[in-house]
Amino acid sequence: MEIFLAILLGTLFGFVLHRVGASNPENIINMLRFKDLHLMKAILFAIGLASSLLFIGMTVGFINPSHLDIKASYWGVLVGGLLLGTGWAIAGYCPGTGLVALGDGRKDALPFLVGGLVGAFLYMVLYGRLKGTFLLAEIAGGKSTLAMTPSNHPALITGLPGLAVALVVGVLFIAIAFALPSKK
Repeated sequence: MEIFLAILLGTLFGFVLHRVGASNPENIINMLRFKDLHLMKAILFAIGLASSLLFIGMTVGFINPSHLDIKASYWGVLVGGLLLGTGWAIAGYCPGTGLVALGDGRKDALPFLVGGLVGAFLYMVLYGRLKGTFLLAEIAGGKSTLAMTPSNHPALITGLPGLAVALVVGVLFIAIAFALPSKK
């Protein structure tokens, strides 16, 4: 059942990415240049809605928080994020949109995806050497959350319920999505 749900949700996610234009690198590059904010509006709205629904679902017991994995914060995440963002700006693809673009028949997505797989392979090969370096040193307690959640992980701000923070951030993202113009 889990694999069926994963395939269904992945297909739905790919369909939505295609429909909002995220499989076209021109749309992504225009978003990053602040020329056409339609895609940014869709991304901000999706993040706001998903985070709000996730925390509401955890609060009412619909979603078991033990099914969520909090990734540790470390310097390599910042370096990797910088590399991913640079590649995203240059190629006009991120890993998800690259797969959708390939499914859409865009041949320019293939070298991007191959490059991502080569990068992941190199990280796997070099992981043993990187393990003792500053790149994998934890930041802010490693596996921690911003506010208190039902998980067993420490919160950076104690006494502040995660639901409140998630709803404020979620509503803020949705409000920004509606406030942004589609084109600049």
